[in-house]
Amino acid sequence: MDYVLTPPRITSAPVAGTARRFPVHRIYCVGSNYQAHAQEMGRTGREPPVFFMKPADALLPVESGEVGRLPYPSLTHDFHHEVELVVAIGEGGRDIPPAEAQRHVYGYAVGLDMTRRDLQAQMKKRAGPWCIGKGFEYAAPIGPVTAHAQAAQIGAAVIALNVNGVERQRGAIAQMIWNVPQIIAHLSAAWTLAPGDLVFTGTPAGVAAVERGDLLEASVTGLEPLRVRVV
Repeated sequence: MDYVLTPPRITSAPVAGTARRFPVHRIYCVGSNYQAHAQEMGRTGREPPVFFMKPADALLPVESGEVGRLPYPSLTHDFHHEVELVVAIGEGGRDIPPAEAQRHVYGYAVGLDMTRRDLQAQMKKRAGPWCIGKGFEYAAPIGPVTAHAQAAQIGAAVIALNVNGVERQRGAIAQMIWNVPQIIAHLSAAWTLAPGDLVFTGTPAGVAAVERGDLLEASVTGLEPLRVRVV
């Protein structure tokens, strides 16, 4: 096929234990999905799930054992971390019941929903979209994807984030307001999910600002950790 421009490269994430890659279609994110974080963001924790999206090329894939370089973004003075369990969709579908959701999951990864919090807050005051606060370049660091069969106990996992060796966030996947099957059901009622979609499932309490030079170490029990340095 003859294109007038060079097509963009395919965005992908590493797959743990292999040389293969997980090609990324869309990035969906769930807002305020842990009650304590919902409350620190001014919500009650009982509202229906809130979804937003990041462009696929906002992904910052980090290889196993490496430390990714996370550029401090423009226009912000309040750059926040949010550690999250990421669900990698392997089989698409529409109106997926929770009882059938698991077969649509390829695997899981550790991710960071990086946020220009001051810009997000400005848009909230104007009842505007969050794109400028959430959808910028390198806004979605992710570690290697672990296949579902190797992460069967993910529902009992602990999720945590250290910054410069000091713990900032800690929670349990079981504390999510909307669990993974429920999230997939809600998402697939609004969009047709496709193979290659990533779903960032929300963050526990403790979000805070980072500065240039900070080392972020994110973990979910049973998955390969994610390490990035802000530069």
